[in-house]
Amino acid sequence: MPNPLTLTSLPLFPLNTVLFPGGQLPLRVFEVRYLDMVRKCHQAGTPFGVVALTGGEEVRRPMQATESFHPVGTLAQIQQLDSVQPGLLHILCQGHARMRLDRAHQLPHGLWVADVSLIAMDLRCGVPEDLRSISQALSQVLHKLHQRQLAQEDRVQGTSVDLPTDLQLDDCGWVANRWCELLPIPIPLKQQLLELESPLVRLELVGDVLERTGIAF
Repeated sequence: MPNPLTLTSLPLFPLNTVLFPGGQLPLRVFEVRYLDMVRKCHQAGTPFGVVALTGGEEVRRPMQATESFHPVGTLAQIQQLDSVQPGLLHILCQGHARMRLDRAHQLPHGLWVADVSLIAMDLRCGVPEDLRSISQALSQVLHKLHQRQLAQEDRVQGTSVDLPTDLQLDDCGWVANRWCELLPIPIPLKQQLLELESPLVRLELVGDVLERTGIAF
């Protein structure tokens, strides 16, 4: 039996962003190397991997350096696909398990594929009393964003801001991941937070970032 925690020849999408488990990611897809991949993943219900770039650009150009990327990323499952016009797709993805690249190589037409090992999902960890204010502040932010969205009746490429549940707000990993998506911090720092094994430590570091950036909670 194959190891259920590994995937082979997983297509990759190197981006200037970090996708966290449970997060939403809207994408405009127009490069030939990704159009066919996205359609096949959508039809088969299979994920692709999102990895943050360390070199190169999202869109290939002549005489451009080959992309390089972090060895840890996140599986993305397509939730919605809209064919806007020939050669242009709008997709909405959701982050699932984290993954570590074991071997990656680029196919002749430019698509990256990799053999990956899945990283265990965060163990549920209740938010301790001294970090409750971080969770409460997140709830307030998400409620405001939700109300603003309802007032504007505008969803960017199908994204939505859902109201958090009490269970989610009492989960260190979930709270930390949502803050990581919202905070305007550099990609290398987001990547470090993604790679942390302990959701409690991740939330503590998010609290430090909130204090340093002057965001009250």
